[in-house]
Amino acid sequence: MTLLPHLKNTPETEPDWFEALAALARYLRSPEGCPWDRERTALEFAAFVGEEVEELKEALISGDNRHSEEEYGDCFFTLLACMAAAEAEGRFTLKEALTRAHEKLVRRHDHVFRTDKAVTPEEAVASWERIKEQERAERKQEKDNG
Repeated sequence: MTLLPHLKNTPETEPDWFEALAALARYLRSPEGCPWDRERTALEFAAFVGEEVEELKEALISGDNRHSEEEYGDCFFTLLACMAAAEAEGRFTLKEALTRAHEKLVRRHDHVFRTDKAVTPEEAVASWERIKEQERAERKQEKDNG
C-alpha cells in the first residue's frame, strides 16, 4: 500500500485502521483535501448518516456481506466526517465524544456492571429505561435551574 499523506504508517490493526479513517476525515477538510468536504458542516454530515444507515440495512437484508461491510464503513466514515467538522467548528472532539459514549453506555448497562445483574432481556430493558428516565429528569432539572 502506498502511504498516503494522512497516514503515519500502513494500518494493520483495528486501532490503526480507526486512526487512519479519523485522520482521513480530518485530512479531507484540510487545505490539501477536498473542497466539498471543507464546506460541509457537522449538521450537514449528520444529515447524511440516515441515508448511509438505510443503505447498510438494505445490504444486510440482501445477505451480501461484502456489500454490508462497505456500507458499514460508509456509515462509520460519515460519522467521522461529522466529527471532523464538529472539531473544526469547535463543537466537540473525537476524544470527548468517545468518552461520553463510553460513560453513557456503562451507566445505562448498570444491569451488567452491578452485583445484581439482569437475568432476562426484559430486566435489562427495564433497567435501561429506568436510567434513561433518570437522565431525562436530571437534564430537565439542570435546564430549569440553569
